Amino acid sequence: MQDRSAARELAARKAGTAVCLAGRVVARTEGGFTLQDDTGCAQCRSNTEVSVGAFVCVRGSWDGSQLSAASVEQVSAGSDRFMRGDSDFSQLMGKRLSNLRARHTVLQTARAFFDEQGLLEVDTPAIVPCPGLDVHLDAIEVLGMGAPRWLHTSPEYQMKRLLCTGLPGVYQLGKAFRRGERGKLHEPEFTMLEWYRSFAGATEVMRDTEALVARVGKQLTGGSALPGMQQPVDVAAPWERISVADAFTRYAGVTLESVVHDDDKFYRVLVEKVEPELGRGRATFLTHYPARMASLARLSPGDANSAERFEAYLDGVELCNGFSELTDAGEQRRRLQADQALRGKLGRSVYPIDERFMSALDDGIPPSGGNALGIDRLLMVALGAKQIDEVVAFTCARV
Repeated sequence: MQDRSAARELAARKAGTAVCLAGRVVARTEGGFTLQDDTGCAQCRSNTEVSVGAFVCVRGSWDGSQLSAASVEQVSAGSDRFMRGDSDFSQLMGKRLSNLRARHTVLQTARAFFDEQGLLEVDTPAIVPCPGLDVHLDAIEVLGMGAPRWLHTSPEYQMKRLLCTGLPGVYQLGKAFRRGERGKLHEPEFTMLEWYRSFAGATEVMRDTEALVARVGKQLTGGSALPGMQQPVDVAAPWERISVADAFTRYAGVTLESVVHDDDKFYRVLVEKVEPELGRGRATFLTHYPARMASLARLSPGDANSAERFEAYLDGVELCNGFSELTDAGEQRRRLQADQALRGKLGRSVYPIDERFMSALDDGIPPSGGNALGIDRLLMVALGAKQIDEVVAFTCARV
């Protein structure tokens, strides 16, 4: 079948052209059937009896509107599940398959972007002894390893250790895992693009983010506007920048000082009042996070109360979380110990400090900036999808 055609190519063929088309029978028609491959559908004229849902290979001639079959080879049986519309094929075809093609484009675009920038693609282990101490994230434990192990919530520790080697920067496209996350924007297993630049900070990484997302938009839509989940959003650089303090005042009518020492109140205002307004019409960076909510970030110059942490928003959706990285080993240990204490106070699992990461800080990591960007969320905004289910091949409920 090396010479087989694709359904989408047939319209361009001259009448009388000999073709071979393989795919699945999705409907019977009078005097034939409808054949679907991953590119679309074609009408086939044939007296051969075929089962709906079966894979077939058709050889014949194209008359300009349909395929007149000389031979039809059925290579698999049909399925009652297909007829009911609950087979994997039924779930994956149509818009979902188109979205998977777009996903492939985004992954290719990201790799090309960072390859051009001179960053090295790396692939670090997913099973780690220390999954991270973010107070609001829980890791998935892996049993049978002979010692406590978890799936990482982010490959951050291992990637930053690689900067010790003198690499100018590294990036990784892979899976991250977070226990209990399931919803419109969340899956316990999701795809993360994470990168770190040596001798850089939040400013340079924000520029990376602007340029990368703009290129993705160009590849998928041909312009600088993405459809968004509710309304189009312009991703052309430069993006809007607003501090956390100014955003709380503008969108929630409260001062940051009035909520910053109460985590529950801070995040309730952020999620309910502020985030839904960010990135409306124009991509936005939320900057200058409170220092106590950025345990891996450098403090802002001249301001001990804020950190060089940012998040990007597109049409109300948080896209990424980035920092100017903290490289002071002593300060980093103090912050991680404080995170451990807070997790214990909240009744959450207390994970160990990654001593190999701490050793790398002791050895010396150059000033650096990093970012973790959710590929699934970028796709949702870029394609106008309403649920993360629409942009992944299989959700955790369908594996």
